Amino acid sequence: MIKVGIVGGTGYTGVELLRLLAVHPNVELTAITSRKEDGLPVADMFPSLRGRVNLKFSSPENADLSKCDVVFFATPHGVAMAQAPELLKAGVKVIDLAADFRIKEKAVFEKWYKIEHTCPDLLEQAAYGLAELNREDIQKANLVANPGCYPTTMQLGYYPLLKAGLIDAGSLIADCKSGVSGAGRKAEIGTLFSEASDNFKAYGVAGHRHTPETSAQLQKFTADKVSLIFTPHLVPMIRGMHSTLYARLTKDISNEDLQKLFEDQYKDSAFVDVMPFGSHPETRSTRGSNMLRLALHRPDNGNTVIVLVVQDNLVKGASGQAVQCMNLMFGLEETTGLTQIALLP
Repeated sequence: MIKVGIVGGTGYTGVELLRLLAVHPNVELTAITSRKEDGLPVADMFPSLRGRVNLKFSSPENADLSKCDVVFFATPHGVAMAQAPELLKAGVKVIDLAADFRIKEKAVFEKWYKIEHTCPDLLEQAAYGLAELNREDIQKANLVANPGCYPTTMQLGYYPLLKAGLIDAGSLIADCKSGVSGAGRKAEIGTLFSEASDNFKAYGVAGHRHTPETSAQLQKFTADKVSLIFTPHLVPMIRGMHSTLYARLTKDISNEDLQKLFEDQYKDSAFVDVMPFGSHPETRSTRGSNMLRLALHRPDNGNTVIVLVVQDNLVKGASGQAVQCMNLMFGLEETTGLTQIALLP
C-alpha cells in the first residue's frame, strides 16, 4: 500500500483528495495536517467522509510525513517549497497542487506570485503533471507540479493543433469560466453566496497567474512564438469549468481530418473524451469525475477553429489530476481509483 500524507486537508482540493484516496485500492491514508484543526477528527469537519476516513488532523509538527511514500500539498503558494526539500531528502515523493514548481523561471514565478522562491534548485527537477502530455517524465519523477485548472483545459485543447503546425501560435484566445470553488475555501467577499449568485464577471483581464504557466507549456509544442490572450470569468456555480478556445488555421484541412487529429491524439487517454464534431460539452457532464470533454467547431468552415473544453475544476483541474500523477509515479494503472462517473443531475 502507498502511504499518503496530505498537507492542507481542510480546503476544497484537500477534501477532494480525501474523497478520492479514501476509496483508492492501493492507498493508506497516513497523515493529514492542519495547524488550526489539530486533533479534530476529519469526519467531524467533513461528514461526507464518516466511515471512510478515521484520521484526525495533526499539526505539521506532530505529523511525521517522512514515513509517507508520497505527500500531497493542497496548500497556498509557498508552503510546498518550504517543506519539499526535506521530504525529498527523506525519500518521500511530493505532489504540489499549488504553483510553487509549475514555472521554471524563478524571476517569472516571483513576478506573478509576489513571493520569493526559496528552493529554485528544485524547479528543473519538478515534472509538470499533465499526464496526457507528460507521462514519461511523471513516471520517473520524485517531485510533480500539478497543473493549474485553467491551464489543463487550454493545453489539452490547443496541443494537437500546435503539434501539427495547423494554427497561428501568435493569436491564441482563451475565453474561460470557472465555478466559485476555484477560488478556494475561504471567507472572501467576492465568493460569498450573495455576491457570486445571480452574477457573472470577468477577472484578471490585465494579466492572470495562469498565463505565464500556460504560455510556457504551449511554447514546448511549437517553434513559433506563442501569444495567448486569456480571460477568466467567475460563474455562479460551485464546480465546473468551461474554456472556449479560438485559433486561426494556417493550413487547409477538412473538418473530418481535424476531428481525426484530436481522436488520434487522445485515443489512449482515458480521461479525455473527444466528442463528435460540432458537439456542445456541458460542465455537468464532468461533475465529480476526472473526465475532460472537448469538441471542435469551425464557423462557416472558415479559418477559425474553436475548441470547447469542460472539466470539473476540483477533480481533473486539481485533485483527480494529482491522483492520476501518483498512479504513474508508483507504477499503477493511470485510471486506478479515478473511474467515478459524473454526477447527473
